[in-house]
Amino acid sequence: MLGNIIEWLESHLLSCSYKKYLGIECPGCGMQRAFIELLKGNLYESIILYPALIPTIFLMFYLILHLVFKFRNGANVLKIAFIINVSIMVLNYIYKLLT
Repeated sequence: MLGNIIEWLESHLLSCSYKKYLGIECPGCGMQRAFIELLKGNLYESIILYPALIPTIFLMFYLILHLVFKFRNGANVLKIAFIINVSIMVLNYIYKLLT
């Protein structure tokens, strides 16, 4: 079942219009491939492709839990997680541009 989902995702990857028209990768380039690698169980390859994927998944998961259960410090945790996530994205993007 999971193999069919992974196969379908691999055959339906969206192309990056930013890369297509400007010739450079966008800050989100690699997220789809990293997600597929994560589904395959390749954690290291997923982190190499897009380091912000796992923090993004945590952020979304925690946001949903906070909306349902109203954690006492949930908003502060979300703010910190968002700052960390954006920092990873920006640093990864700068690294991609320089290499």
